[in-house]
Amino acid sequence: MNPKELTIEQVQEILVREKYVCDRSLATDVYLSWVMGKPLLLGGEAGVGKTEIAKVLAKVLGARLVRL
Repeated sequence: MNPKELTIEQVQEILVREKYVCDRSLATDVYLSWVMGKPLLLGGEAGVGKTEIAKVLAKVLGARLVRL
């Protein structure tokens, strides 16, 4: 999968397919992270889904998830 060939809507659909429902702003952040080749840094209260999106993105990208 080449991230530069995706749209923000397609990124959102990929996340939904993996059972992670997100709004357009988060899908945009994920898209820009993929296209720019930069890490995605997330912050927020406990229980908002930071680890879950990391798990989903690792699965979609075929990467290993390392939690620190």
